[in-house]
Amino acid sequence: MGSGKGSLFIISAPSGAGKDTLIKRILEIRPEIVLSVSATTREPRKGETDGVSYYFVTHERFQDMIERGEFLEHAEYVGEHYGTPSKPIFEHIRNGKKVLLEIEVQGAKQIMALEPDAVSIFIAPPNMEELERRLRRRGTDSEKKLMERIDRALLELEEIVHYKHVVVNDDINQATKELLSIIDGENQ
Repeated sequence: MGSGKGSLFIISAPSGAGKDTLIKRILEIRPEIVLSVSATTREPRKGETDGVSYYFVTHERFQDMIERGEFLEHAEYVGEHYGTPSKPIFEHIRNGKKVLLEIEVQGAKQIMALEPDAVSIFIAPPNMEELERRLRRRGTDSEKKLMERIDRALLELEEIVHYKHVVVNDDINQATKELLSIIDGENQ
């Protein structure tokens, strides 16, 4: 991961587990922590900003980035493509920063294999009923897409055994404290 004193934290969760809210809280509490920005071919959601939330790119641009070897990992998720540009991550780590990488399980496994020093954290919902309730409350998906997300979540939950840490997001305040203690406790 470079010669600096920084650390890489891989954070995965099924859609609706609340990882975005948790990460937002961590960054508010500890603004010196860096959130890696991924590239995606999906359309921006309300309130998302290009270059902050994601780098929103066309399918053609994404393919070009793959061909140029610009990704640490990349994967397809529910019909869209996501990838992690490697250059900014390694620059931050070399500069001693803690970098949070919010990533789905496919990509997380790729990075865990490439970067064994990375700290892996899985954010789990308290149960599937709560996960479905949260996804429905979002109101961003058709019923078909919602069912795809739920099916995908069941598969992703099977991958929990590959993660060093698990945080169950039942109470947002408690989950925030747990996540922050993992990040602070893993200072390398």
